[in-house]
Amino acid sequence: MEYIEAPNVYEGNSPALFLAGGISDAENWQLKFIELIPYAEFAILNPRRASFPVGDPDAKVQQIEWEHRHMQRADLVAFWFPPQTLCPIALFELGACCAARKAMVVGTDPGYARRSDLETHLRLRRPDVRIVNSLEALAGQAVEHFQMERTTHECPVAD
Repeated sequence: MEYIEAPNVYEGNSPALFLAGGISDAENWQLKFIELIPYAEFAILNPRRASFPVGDPDAKVQQIEWEHRHMQRADLVAFWFPPQTLCPIALFELGACCAARKAMVVGTDPGYARRSDLETHLRLRRPDVRIVNSLEALAGQAVEHFQMERTTHECPVAD
């Protein structure tokens, strides 16, 4: 597995998964998610930095720009909505991915306050997306997506 954490730039050729969802005031679900798929055959693009330069006035803009570029670069976006925050930026990003018909998987902690809203919006805009209730299920959906993609694009070997 190739792992890219903001602000590092992903320049690889392998398929990539972007981890979207709560960061501010939320547990480090990204680390838990990554531990669930240690042998992934795709790159993981993580916007959560080990250390964010809070005192740097340009850091927020650079972070948003990094997330925008890497989310567009990703082949799949995994959204996780933890219970600690409503995740307004992740909701915005989810809407953008819906409008762009971006491949995505979505999960919420059972305690996420806006789950019902997510279910309704996704049913109306992206009925192909099923919301799951755990990081394990979300990781499973991501792995399954890339396995299906690999199988679809493999060429048969001639005898």
